[in-house]
Amino acid sequence: MKTIAQAIATMGGLGFSPKAPGTVGSAASIPLAWLLHWAGGFALFAAATIVAIILGWWATREYVSALGGDADPSEVIIDELAGQWIALWPLSFGMMFSDSAAHVFPYPGWIAAFVLFRLFDIWKPGPVGWADRQHGAFGIMADDVIAGIIAAVIATGMAAMAHGWFT
Repeated sequence: MKTIAQAIATMGGLGFSPKAPGTVGSAASIPLAWLLHWAGGFALFAAATIVAIILGWWATREYVSALGGDADPSEVIIDELAGQWIALWPLSFGMMFSDSAAHVFPYPGWIAAFVLFRLFDIWKPGPVGWADRQHGAFGIMADDVIAGIIAAVIATGMAAMAHGWFT
C-alpha cells in the first residue's frame, strides 16, 4: 500500500480483486462484523461502523483526490464494508437478547443482509441512485450507507415475518 488512505479505501488491497471487488469487500466484512459483535456486542459493532464511515469518507476523499478525480474507482470498497455492516445492525442488535446457541450465528439473517445489501448496492433504487450520482467521497460512501439502511429495514421485516411477529 502506498498510503494509509489507500489501505483503508481498498480494505487492505482487497479492492484490487480482479472479479467483483464490491462483493469481495461485502463478503469480507461479514466475519469482521461477527468478530466485533462477539467481542463487544452491538455497542462495539455500531461504534466500529461509525468509525468505518468516518475513516472511509476520509480515506476515500484522499485516495480519489490523489488519483485526480472524483469518480468511484472499483477498488474503493470501504463503502461496501460500511453499508454491509449497517445491513447487519438489526441482526447484531437482536442477538443481544438471545442466549440460544442457535443465535450465535443465525445464518439466514446474515445471508439475507448480505444478499439484500448487494441487491440494493447494485440496483441503486431511489435514494441509493441519488446518492450514487453525487460527486466525491460523499457520493461514494452515501450510496452504500443508504443501501445498507434499506437492507437493514427489509431484513428486519423478513425476520419479523419468519418469527411470527405479525400473527
